[in-house]
Amino acid sequence: MRQMKKQNIYKLLYAISALLVLGFAVHTVVDAVRYDSMLTSFPFYAFIIAHAVEYLVPALIICVAGLICKKKFAKKED
Repeated sequence: MRQMKKQNIYKLLYAISALLVLGFAVHTVVDAVRYDSMLTSFPFYAFIIAHAVEYLVPALIICVAGLICKKKFAKKED
């Protein structure tokens, strides 16, 4: 199995962050299509807030970790 270079870890973190944002978008669109205000007691924005907590907060944390890794390895190369 091929070893990933430490300098490229930030790219993996960015990719994971992008997948989480994509998951948020897909999950929100699917819920929007399936949402029926007559059958659901919650307003739709409650679902969006819940999905934001599930997807966007971790995506932001992972993206910040990627930025930190990128800066850390950039300083080591100089």
